[in-house]
Amino acid sequence: MNRQPIGIFDSGIGGLTVARAIVDHLPSESLLYFGDTARVPYGTQSAATIRQYSEAISRYLIGQGCKAIVVACNTASAAALTHLRELWPTIPFIGMEPAVKPGAKATRTGVVGVLATEGTFSSSRYAQLMRRYANTVTVIEDPCLGLVQRIEKGDLQGPATKALLESILSPMLAKGADTIVLGCTHYPFVAPLIRQIVGPGVRIINPAPAVARQLKHVLAQQDLRHVSTLPPSYQFQISGPNGQFEDLASRMMGFPVRVSFHIEL
Repeated sequence: MNRQPIGIFDSGIGGLTVARAIVDHLPSESLLYFGDTARVPYGTQSAATIRQYSEAISRYLIGQGCKAIVVACNTASAAALTHLRELWPTIPFIGMEPAVKPGAKATRTGVVGVLATEGTFSSSRYAQLMRRYANTVTVIEDPCLGLVQRIEKGDLQGPATKALLESILSPMLAKGADTIVLGCTHYPFVAPLIRQIVGPGVRIINPAPAVARQLKHVLAQQDLRHVSTLPPSYQFQISGPNGQFEDLASRMMGFPVRVSFHIEL
């Protein structure tokens, strides 16, 4: 059982930022990554549709023997995490949420910028986070329309992506934001460009390492850790066009990635 892989899924390449953190924190664990590139982006689709997608992908990953599943997508976590846990109560599901709490703790000016998607901002999970942790700070939100698509195309530093990010970040900086929360797993791909725009004095919070630590804790708690000197296996599957996936995945993971196509679920 313990040698079974950890399943990870996202709408596309964004969840690779979480996969990279998991490899860093759990180097003995095997991974099966599924990117739903046929239906990216998730952020503008209905919660019911996202639940349907997430259920189908989770059923597939469980059928492949995954011992735990990381929903490495803020939008899917907001729409489907509770549903998935109810469907499969014996499988650990670890989800994402915008780092509103650490953002509120980190800010010195009392102004926090949150970059997420429409689906995340409209979810009840996000509303609960705001009620619990954002009472004493000002939160400026932006759904970053078009950013996921630019990242999926591999445009991480081009003038169009920079112009889009400047239009998002400049109003936040003008209102005194000193902390930027990356509320979508795609956005760490453009963190260097965000840093260039906001400067060294603004904190950028990427929740991926915290998710990896939570996964490590859950696996240990449920006696699911796999500790071995044998090298782990890493599989990467997508549901649609490859595009820039292999190149971006190789750069993020730090080793050559080859993907296999899995028919749309």
